[in-house]
Amino acid sequence: MLGVYRYQQMRNRCMKTVEIKIAQEFSRYPAGRFRTDGPASGERFREDYLIPALKAGNRLLIDLDGTRGYGSSFLEEGFGGLRRKGFSEKQIREAIEFKTSDSSLVDEIWENVVHGLDEEKKDGSD
Repeated sequence: MLGVYRYQQMRNRCMKTVEIKIAQEFSRYPAGRFRTDGPASGERFREDYLIPALKAGNRLLIDLDGTRGYGSSFLEEGFGGLRRKGFSEKQIREAIEFKTSDSSLVDEIWENVVHGLDEEKKDGSD
């Protein structure tokens, strides 16, 4: 078991950390679930920013500050949607950190990650 722990420590040290400043790099007005809801949707953020960075083996530091707010559908689709795309809660927690002055956003995001697979069942798209 100690070998697995050491491997994880070494892997985490070797992972490159990529910072994503949502307000500067994505949108000051992130809202909407699907691409059809607009250019700053949670689906677009997940597919164009989160998944490529995670598949490249990067750790992510996501700066949530500077926007005009977050739609709950954006947060659910962006982060909870990672579960529906095959990422485990453990993988997401190990790879993503948040920087924000509003800790309630982080709580809401982790709640979405925990229940991300529940949304799929509600949508009937399992």
